[in-house]
Amino acid sequence: MDQFLESLTVNISSFASSVWNIMVPVLFGVGLLLTIRIGFLQFRKLGVAIRITLSKKARAKSTREGDITPFAALSTALAATLGNGNIAGVATAIFAGGPGAIFWMWICGLLGMATKYSEAMLGVKYRQKHPDGSIAGGPMYYIRAGLKDSNISKILAGMFAICGAVAAFGIGNMVQSNQMSHVVEAQFGIPSYVTGIIITIFAGLVILGGIKRIGAVASRLVPGMVIVYFAFGSVVLITNVTMIPSAFLLIFEHAFSPVSATGGFLGATIKEAIQLGARRGIFSNEAGLGSAPIAHAAAQTPGPIYQGLIGVAEAFIDTLVVCTFTALIILTTGVWTSGLDGTAMTASAFSHGIPILGGAVVAFASLLFGFSTLIGWSYYGEQCLKYLFGVRITYVYRAVFTFLIFVGALISLDLVFAFADVANAFMAFPNLVGLLLLSGLVAKITKEALEKDPLLSE
Repeated sequence: MDQFLESLTVNISSFASSVWNIMVPVLFGVGLLLTIRIGFLQFRKLGVAIRITLSKKARAKSTREGDITPFAALSTALAATLGNGNIAGVATAIFAGGPGAIFWMWICGLLGMATKYSEAMLGVKYRQKHPDGSIAGGPMYYIRAGLKDSNISKILAGMFAICGAVAAFGIGNMVQSNQMSHVVEAQFGIPSYVTGIIITIFAGLVILGGIKRIGAVASRLVPGMVIVYFAFGSVVLITNVTMIPSAFLLIFEHAFSPVSATGGFLGATIKEAIQLGARRGIFSNEAGLGSAPIAHAAAQTPGPIYQGLIGVAEAFIDTLVVCTFTALIILTTGVWTSGLDGTAMTASAFSHGIPILGGAVVAFASLLFGFSTLIGWSYYGEQCLKYLFGVRITYVYRAVFTFLIFVGALISLDLVFAFADVANAFMAFPNLVGLLLLSGLVAKITKEALEKDPLLSE
């Protein structure tokens, strides 16, 4: 049986890799098309996007339609994206693709800002109300309504909802609790089942309260965990401040040229740098997957364009800020040639600047980032299943999702991870088709809004 499962895992992982080799250029292509059609809005209006995101109005509750404030919607989306991909994912990209992978991660983030804008904007425009009064939104709604409720749109919307639910149980749930429990056991010697119980209890208290409680917790947790991560990481960067220019030079140099084996690093081709950088960038910011617009749709926003701009800020913060920060810590300390991978590489980098506490800081950050991903993805999976089965599934889903957090902390997750990897790819496909077909509408609405609204036209 073990041999069968091992073989099945290898085959599914190989299939997932093949699918993502196709999906990466598609994601790049759609992001580039949207960038052109909205007139490079993510660059021209980045200042406006950040100002809107940080404004008091974004944090204030209002009587507008929606379940949570715009900032809480952003925090929920960031809670799902600011996960262990920002810690382990960046390290994995460098380990397999070399420093040049970070350049391609940046390109993915820059194009992803246009994709996130379009997703969040459409999420608000086509959102609906569930019979219980809560807001329903995301790709399954804008695909179906935006494409005039055709047979093809129904199939694509259903495909997204099914794959989104599968991904929520895998990548968004058991994979996270597994990584969290193992990093705590490795760093502090606490058994996985103990960590699993604690995570399950705390996550359950948040998840069972629905989007309002998730948004409230996320709006406090996300800024706090980013501040803590940056505070300790800055100590490492300050210690190695003279190496920062060299780190940027490595990134740009090896984005377009292969990097030879050195130390524990096995070497990487340009193709590997592009593939690893793009894939880890996508898994980090989730632009194109269609997950974030589910959260953005719940916002009490002045209009679709406003939430779209907050989506721009989301992708910018995740990839261009947090991932770059992690990459610089790894490259300036030189641990990228150590042969370590994932969280172990990042922990080693922190330990260079903070000898005693470095590993503990990364373990703590991994715990917070993983927890935030859990609560964010719990909402995504819930909305996908509500689309398929209606509101009656709500409390059953929340109970099952909470239980699987504990299961994930204990079991080997190679097979679950492989299935979730495939689900993510097939989740992205219908969303990208929808964005492609609705790109003209996105451009039209954007142009009209920029002409009418003085704030947006600044």
